[in-house]
Amino acid sequence: MIHGPGNKGNLNLLYQIQQKGLPWPLGNFENKRSFCAVDNLQFVIQQLIEKDIEPGIYQVADDDALSTNELIRIIANSQNKKAKIWHIPVGFIKALARTGDFLHLPLNSERLKKLTESYVVSNQKLKTALGIEKMPVTAKEGLKKTLASFENRAQL
Repeated sequence: MIHGPGNKGNLNLLYQIQQKGLPWPLGNFENKRSFCAVDNLQFVIQQLIEKDIEPGIYQVADDDALSTNELIRIIANSQNKKAKIWHIPVGFIKALARTGDFLHLPLNSERLKKLTESYVVSNQKLKTALGIEKMPVTAKEGLKKTLASFENRAQL
């Protein structure tokens, strides 16, 4: 997920859930997701304009993947709140989702999979091609900047 000031998407939904004080009920699922701060994307585009790198397929991402639980904690911290993460047994949540398949509830197996699966990419090939050790902005720094923009937008 690419994010930055003015972001619109799922990150906003998680931000609003946390802002309302609602708990994150999927704390027992351990997933990792790759993110890309818009600052890192801008850096990569600038580098591609300035440098002659070998053509190929490159994955643009922050260096560290974060779990959804970590993301919830970062969001809560940005709001000066304590993260509310519930650790409901995985088997119970999966059974609830299967029930949602038959009763057409908001939580079903497909939505649960989307919320809890890992999606991690490696940016190592890109960093090697650019001759850098690490991206200029860490995943946490980029998210904090994006979340601060949500707060600023809410105050307008």
